[in-house]
Amino acid sequence: MANHKSAKKRILRNEKKRIENKSRMSKIRTFVKKVSEMISGKKDKTEIQTALSKANSELAKGVKKGIVSKRKMARTMSRFAKKMNAEQK
Repeated sequence: MANHKSAKKRILRNEKKRIENKSRMSKIRTFVKKVSEMISGKKDKTEIQTALSKANSELAKGVKKGIVSKRKMARTMSRFAKKMNAEQK
């Protein structure tokens, strides 16, 4: 356990951020999973695009908060675009 007041505060702050990050990451995974299922389920293109837009937004928020790297976001979105285009042909 921490001995200094500031160290105790830091422990509390870190725990709070850990919970926020865990929640946001869970949200991101959910949106990504929904898009993936929609693409493989051959849903309507407009539905997929709205879900993809929401997933992109959540990923961007994750990048902004430092939870997800820029490369992971770009890679994920690129793969979805590729899958969507392949399914539409």
